[in-house]
Amino acid sequence: MPRPEVACMSDAENPTPDPVPALTWREGGIPVSTRFDDPYFSLNGGLDETRHVFLAGNDLPARLRPGFHVAELGFGTGLNLLALAAATEAPIRFTSFEAFPMTGADLARAHAAFPGLAQLAEALRAGITAGRGRFQVGQIEAEVIHGDARETLRAWDGRADAWFLDGFSPARNPEMWGAPLMAEVARHTAPKGTFATYTAAGHVRRALTEAGFAVERRQGFAGKRHMSVGWLA
Repeated sequence: MPRPEVACMSDAENPTPDPVPALTWREGGIPVSTRFDDPYFSLNGGLDETRHVFLAGNDLPARLRPGFHVAELGFGTGLNLLALAAATEAPIRFTSFEAFPMTGADLARAHAAFPGLAQLAEALRAGITAGRGRFQVGQIEAEVIHGDARETLRAWDGRADAWFLDGFSPARNPEMWGAPLMAEVARHTAPKGTFATYTAAGHVRRALTEAGFAVERRQGFAGKRHMSVGWLA
């Protein structure tokens, strides 16, 4: 399945992570990471995928309330943030962990594929290009934390009510899905917090189970047989 967002590299492969993603572009304005040979969002409809996997997978927007906190592994184009902002009327928080942030110009090119989100996308790009630690997108107070998630998540003092696990494919970026990082996700999850992810890889589900989540498979997006969701047991 086509896959989004950012990730971690092993120390041996990339001891000093390059902060700029290496991109090519497919028809329809779809960015592809040449580092991981993976699209940033589904070729079959990135926004529909986000709504199916990450919003519906976490029972959103039904659970949203003032102060609700969503966290994410893999910011990429920010599409998940835009979809969430379009779906909420409550003031909520969003924290994303990103190793290779895109430039403002590349974000604008990717966002052009979603004209219905143009106003929210403009606010997102303004916050990113201004270099502020936190910025506002609709009703969401957003923060993007740069660096290897294996380090930055461990140092984070927050806890999320829902997680979007949206790194590049486990086959292409296994460090993003390893047991130590999944344990950190659980440690930074509020009681009864949830996660959703497009992948149903067995080792990912096992790592999440070992971390303390009750995990189940659901119907995937656009013909993909399965995705995974879960809640902190």
